[in-house]
Amino acid sequence: MKLGLIGTGRIGAFHAETLKTVPGVQGIVVADADTARARQLADKLGVTAAAGIEDLYADGVDGVVITAATSAHATLIHQALDHGVPIFCEKPVALDVPGTLSVVERAAHSPAPVQIGFQRRFDAGYNATRDALRAGELGWLHTLRACTSDQTPPPAAYIPTSGGLFRDCSIHDFDILRWLTGREVVSVFAQGANRGEPFFADGDDVDTCAALLRFDDDTLATVTATRYNGAGHDVRLEACGSKGARFVGLDDRAPMPTAEARLSWQQSTPYATFMERFHDAYVTELTAFTEVVAGRAANPCPVSDALEALYIAEACERSRRTGAPVAIADVRA
Repeated sequence: MKLGLIGTGRIGAFHAETLKTVPGVQGIVVADADTARARQLADKLGVTAAAGIEDLYADGVDGVVITAATSAHATLIHQALDHGVPIFCEKPVALDVPGTLSVVERAAHSPAPVQIGFQRRFDAGYNATRDALRAGELGWLHTLRACTSDQTPPPAAYIPTSGGLFRDCSIHDFDILRWLTGREVVSVFAQGANRGEPFFADGDDVDTCAALLRFDDDTLATVTATRYNGAGHDVRLEACGSKGARFVGLDDRAPMPTAEARLSWQQSTPYATFMERFHDAYVTELTAFTEVVAGRAANPCPVSDALEALYIAEACERSRRTGAPVAIADVRA
């Protein structure tokens, strides 16, 4: 199959390299608003660069991978739906609920599947925890603790189009908590802080956040995120139940220097980026997309799920601005 890729920045280049290793992908066509950057990536990887996005579709691609700036996602999805090809798009779908709803409604009436890039659904640790929970090994859950911590902040130019820390970063935690538990969040209480570079506050964003989530079965979850985790890139989950517990991300590269005198496992170089931490999950995710394109598999992450995660992010953003708890039902209204 031949796949198109729109957006040749950091994650786009990473996905293009990954796609070259996926069985069944026989051609890749890349496009970018910055045509010089697209040509540079194409030359590096030995793939084709399109002069523009319409030229990419004219090349007869079987599916498209969208890795452009968040602010362009919704427009590019609609354009791909116009061409009727299967779509993979990095999260989030759009910067706001109305933009996401427009994509959800359009996708519901299109035969072309829209798969959203929540790669944690393809990580071995999260899958093992989900299996253990469904097998009854954890009993009933009482507490979930999730964290996403970047080692270094993104460039200042990224912040105005990112959607903010809850929508851009913590949305991964919101999605994986829904996927793992099979339950819905009913209310949140969130706080945010800025102790780093002033460009976060200048962009009406925060560099560190914490949220308390209540699920519809009264399970509680805490979600934290920061752009300044000097120890390394840290993504973990603790799922604690009445019978047992599972910890995701607690491997020998977890950036968790211990204060104890002894350590029972070997520690090695901490993860520096999300691409290191989730390399294998990204490969599995894009391989799954090729199966969707080929018609051999159902969509593993439909756009409707991305909307549910966005509702939680929106509620957290409202809460951190007002200082009060927010019900998800109020965000849906």
